[in-house]
Amino acid sequence: MEPGQERRWRVPPGHVVVKCAAAAAVTALLVLYSHDPQFLFLAGAAAIGLNVLALRDLVAPVRLAADGDGLTVVTGYARRHRLRWEQVVSIRVDERRRLLLHTRILEIETADDLYLLSAFDLGSDVHDAADELYRLRARTDR
Repeated sequence: MEPGQERRWRVPPGHVVVKCAAAAAVTALLVLYSHDPQFLFLAGAAAIGLNVLALRDLVAPVRLAADGDGLTVVTGYARRHRLRWEQVVSIRVDERRRLLLHTRILEIETADDLYLLSAFDLGSDVHDAADELYRLRARTDR
C-alpha cells in the first residue's frame, strides 16, 4: 500500500438496501394497521429497530479502515475511533461452531478494548480482512 492510500471495509450496499426496504415496509404496515393495539406494539418495536439499524448503515457504512499509520474502527452507533498500529496488540479471527451455525469474527485487540467485526460489517470474509491487516501492519513495522 502506497503512502496516503487507505483500505476500507464497508457494509455491502445490498444489505443496506434490504434493511431500508424492510424498515419502510414495516413502517408502512404500522400506519396501515394502527387500529390494532397488539400489532401496533409489535410492528412499532420492529420498525424502530429496523430504522435504527438502517440509519447506522447509512451514517457509518465504513466499519474499518486501515492505512500506513493505523486503523479507524466504528464503535458504538457511529463513532469512529482511531488506533495507531503500536496500540494494536493483536489481530485474530475467532471461529465457533454451535448447533448448525458457524460464526467468524475479526477481533482487533488493544490494551484497553476489543473490537469485533463480522463479515456483514466488513463486506468480505474476515480471514481476507485479517490477512490484509497483517500484511499492512508488517509493512509499517519495518
